[in-house]
Amino acid sequence: MKLFDLTGKVALVTGGNKGLGRAMARGFAEAGADVFIASRNEAELKESLEYILSGTGRKGFYTVADVAKREDVKRIAAEAEARFGRIDILVNNAGMNAPQPIDEITDEVWDRVVEVNLTSVMGLTRAVVPGMKARKWGRVIHISSIMGQVSKEKRNVYSATKSALMGLARASALDLGPFGVTVNCIAPGPFMTDMPMSMLSPPEKQAFSDRTALGRWGDPKELVGPAVFLASDAGSYVTGQTIFVDGGYIAR
Repeated sequence: MKLFDLTGKVALVTGGNKGLGRAMARGFAEAGADVFIASRNEAELKESLEYILSGTGRKGFYTVADVAKREDVKRIAAEAEARFGRIDILVNNAGMNAPQPIDEITDEVWDRVVEVNLTSVMGLTRAVVPGMKARKWGRVIHISSIMGQVSKEKRNVYSATKSALMGLARASALDLGPFGVTVNCIAPGPFMTDMPMSMLSPPEKQAFSDRTALGRWGDPKELVGPAVFLASDAGSYVTGQTIFVDGGYIAR
């Protein structure tokens, strides 16, 4: 359908080396977009880019960068624009979690999680929206989390940053709406990616599954539809919103 056609668009996805970022980047390529991905792991980036582009006929590039470093954030935007001449779709997907009880949070963990999950999002958005404003078209998608709406023990810093992304999207939507640029959040629930799979115990994994309405964890491919919707003309009148893709987790 033409509403979901991304032909001629360029998508920049952070954390595109695996999990949700990789799935979304592949979805954008299948919809016709060229893609640029970034993460800290070059081997994973190289392998993922091959997967993302395979059979699509699209172009793609990657850069090795750490979004915890502000100079790297600026470089991601500069390299993507140098490669393609434009960025039409920005997905701020890179994130981290380092669970600590409120009375045991270290300054080092607080600063790094805030830098990765929130400050880098502001920095990258700030860098790419001038071009979107000039072209009168753009899509910015922040990957938040259900943990920005509900929470769990020791998720103080993570929940704080994921809630903040929702507020950032609302404010930025008002700034950018007059220029034809939309800003939204996707808040995934329990998806089978490296972060929760490596962090949670088997009973915790089961508890997440049991709480969803569908009784299971999500596959990263199940985030592609909402992402393409928000990135395309199909979502042209949706801005300042958070779409929960959680299998019914927060409905319970």
